[in-house]
Amino acid sequence: MICRATDPQCARMRLTTKGLLLIAIPALFELSLLSGLVKAQADATQAERWAVHSQDVLRQTTAILEPVLGESVALRGAVLANDARFSTPVSVWMDVDRRIDQLAELVADNPAQVERVVQVRQSVQAYRQWSDRIQDLLHSGRRRDVLARFRDLAPSDVLDRFRQQIAAFQTEERRLDTLRSNAADAARERQQTLVVAAVLGSLLFVALAVWLFTRGVRGRLAVLADNAGRLAGNEPLAPIGPGRDEIARLDLTLHETSRRLLEAERIEARFRADLARRTGELARINETLRQQTQENEMFIYSVSHDLRAPLVNLQGFSKELIRSCDELRAAVRESSLAAETRQRIERVVDEDIGEALHYLQTAVLRASHIIDALLRLSRVGRVEYRQQKVEVRDIVPRVIDAMQASIRARRAPVSVGELPAVWGDPTALEQVFANLIGNAVNYLDPSREGRIEIGTTPAPPGVHSLRIFYVRDNGLGIPAVALPRLFNAFQRLHGNVAAGEGIGLALVRRVVERHGGRVWAESKEGVGTTFYLSLPEAEARIAQQAVGTSAPPVVTSAQAIRDARPGVEDRDRRSGSDAAHAADARPGISTP
Repeated sequence: MICRATDPQCARMRLTTKGLLLIAIPALFELSLLSGLVKAQADATQAERWAVHSQDVLRQTTAILEPVLGESVALRGAVLANDARFSTPVSVWMDVDRRIDQLAELVADNPAQVERVVQVRQSVQAYRQWSDRIQDLLHSGRRRDVLARFRDLAPSDVLDRFRQQIAAFQTEERRLDTLRSNAADAARERQQTLVVAAVLGSLLFVALAVWLFTRGVRGRLAVLADNAGRLAGNEPLAPIGPGRDEIARLDLTLHETSRRLLEAERIEARFRADLARRTGELARINETLRQQTQENEMFIYSVSHDLRAPLVNLQGFSKELIRSCDELRAAVRESSLAAETRQRIERVVDEDIGEALHYLQTAVLRASHIIDALLRLSRVGRVEYRQQKVEVRDIVPRVIDAMQASIRARRAPVSVGELPAVWGDPTALEQVFANLIGNAVNYLDPSREGRIEIGTTPAPPGVHSLRIFYVRDNGLGIPAVALPRLFNAFQRLHGNVAAGEGIGLALVRRVVERHGGRVWAESKEGVGTTFYLSLPEAEARIAQQAVGTSAPPVVTSAQAIRDARPGVEDRDRRSGSDAAHAADARPGISTP
């Protein structure tokens, strides 16, 4: 019995179980029909075999009858011709005897026919004895006795008995052949009937099973499809139907998904509200930072200018003191003072006052350099950039050419890889690469052959609008403890290697961040350092301008690079004598 899918007990069944039942029940019906077909086939085969057997028996009886009848005709001809040399070959009787044995084997399963075969054999033997006596009489010339034998044979002719027994045998075998042929025909008809019944029954049974199965499943699938549509349209779902099969579990999954979507919408609404609040707070903080940065830059600019006047005065007074010391030294030499007193005064002027004035001028010069650095640092945040497509492959060779003297002095080969175009200010970006390449040249290890490499590296997954460049050297390297302060202003490492104020990398960071990128470093002391910087891709910005879309937020791209390279620390190495700010450096004291 096939259950309907709407029945509660059937609904608790798995779809696979229902499918197996749908297959198993027709299969059982098919097996029963198949067994009937097999039996009908076996019966038909057996009937056909018996029919063939009957034909073989009939042919065998004919093969026995014909040589005996032929020998009888030959014998009568010899008697009529009084042929004393006539003799029946022994092979004829041997062949007849062999055929009788074969016939006995063929009808061994039929006792009545076996008895008739025995009678046929006896008749053949009787006829052979009669034929041998006739032939003996012919050989001895006793023709009258032969004729008498033929006359005496009329009442009880052994040949007639032989023919009668063969005819009776063949009649019975033909009757059996008719029965067996009829049985074979009947078996074939039964087989054909069973085949037709099996085909029609199977089709009918399968159609009935499918109809009963789909009649209930179709309704549940319709409800499931309706719930799926409601879920897609964000509408309430129909109640969960009964059952424990796959359809019921899928319906339960849809309801669970709907519940989670509603919960996700509530969370998203709270998140959007929180995001709007935090966005407002971030905007206020950014505005505050912008104002503070502007105030700091103005303060640095003002302080730098305010400090120049005292420094100019200090330098001027120190020069006056030096000239006064020179005049005093000349006056002492021309005076009439004692030699010991004159030497003591000259020693004071040359050593004490001269050394103090030298320290004073050195400090004034150092303060002047710091003021110049502060001015350059403040100008970075105030300068207006001319954003355009910048060919980095043209900038880097110019920087390297400008540093050829230092590079040849260090005997350091510089290899430059493929450098794609970026979007930014050409002058600012040339300053960035000049600082980084200048650092690499200045801080090479003099104890081994230097090597500098400039190229690009693939961007992290998910970052498509930035190009990442690197400047790698095998120089002195940076200690791990110095990496966190690497890009802070006035932080210097290896101060005895190169002169400077320690703002080169701070300028690099300010410029790169204003371009919407980020700069970081990887280093190992005694092995070398690699500086990385990310810059906007030129083609992406050009495409955005072509379609009238704005560039993605700067913070998003920089944050993607930052998240893609966790654990990368900044390093604390500063170069003050690089080519980037060589043009801005003002030796001595100058007024603003």
